[in-house]
Amino acid sequence: MQNAAQYSLEEAGADTARLVLSGHVTLANMAPLEADLSRVSGPLAAIDLAAVEEIDTVGAWVVCRLAREHNCDITGASEAAERLLAAMRGIDASGDIRAPRDPVWERVPVAVGEKIYNARGGIYGVVGFFGQILLGIASLARHPSRFPLKALVHQMELVGVTALPIIGLMSFLIGIVIAQQGSVQLEQFGAESLTVNLVGRITLRELGVLMTAIMVAGRSGSAFAAQIGTMKLTEEIDAMRTIGVSPIEVLVIPRILAATFMMLLLGFYASVVAIVGGAVVGDLTLGIPFFTFLLRIQEVVPVHDLWVGLIKAPVFGLIVALAGCYHGMQVRGDSEEVGRRTTMAVVSAIFAVIVLDAFFAVFFTEVGWG
Repeated sequence: MQNAAQYSLEEAGADTARLVLSGHVTLANMAPLEADLSRVSGPLAAIDLAAVEEIDTVGAWVVCRLAREHNCDITGASEAAERLLAAMRGIDASGDIRAPRDPVWERVPVAVGEKIYNARGGIYGVVGFFGQILLGIASLARHPSRFPLKALVHQMELVGVTALPIIGLMSFLIGIVIAQQGSVQLEQFGAESLTVNLVGRITLRELGVLMTAIMVAGRSGSAFAAQIGTMKLTEEIDAMRTIGVSPIEVLVIPRILAATFMMLLLGFYASVVAIVGGAVVGDLTLGIPFFTFLLRIQEVVPVHDLWVGLIKAPVFGLIVALAGCYHGMQVRGDSEEVGRRTTMAVVSAIFAVIVLDAFFAVFFTEVGWG
């Protein structure tokens, strides 16, 4: 084939040779060429690409690998070939082509260290944002007439009232799943009646509040980040500052208060609906009458389980709202940043909620509410 990739060895000095490549060093011609190059032995002074008519990514990768194996230079490359070779090396096109990349066992710790070191900026930002919120609350306490009551009510409707259908459906199905799966396992020990204990305790204490927080993070936390982020892009927040209106007081504090208060109600609502779902399964498959199931809940579930859920709910709501508002206020640049920050808000809120739930579990166990 006229344009097939070929190579030849030319003497370059005592006991050294120069490898000259020619033709089309591309994927279509690479299989036979690579097999021939694998048999090249002895020290190479350089790899000459001056006669290469065309080269693609695969060809550049093979050339770079060969240069690394023989510790030699790459010469005669065209401008396009230089860019491909630089990309294969992961270095700037003006850098040394033969300089190998650091091995993965060096690059990974360095990358992790850089991320941890750079995380201090994020910590400073969160602390500063929390300080702005405290100053805004203090300012509203000194001037109660400036409190955005209408905005608070509107956000409570968005976070709480409009979320009732989806959270109710989710909680009802969770209650059904817990009761059905739990009864199957307890049936092996002849303890189907303990399904009441299982559903009551796990929904009031853990899953009711936790799943509600995750739903609120995906629903309202993302909305907070997207709304505030869009206002940052359209310079509405800058306009508010220009006319003397604090964005923290008008935008952030109502959302935080709404999420905190409504999570308390939504968490309790979700737990109750999950218990109702468990009672439906008990009535249909376990032979436990619906109202008997509900009455048994009062007998077998300690009151402190209810308090555990009610204590965790507002904390989770606060975390979700803080994550959403913080990432919304950090939007810079273009609309792509809005999507990125919205994703970060949801992920960080869910992560923080799960970590806090683990700490709460240990804490309440230590104080005797296990």
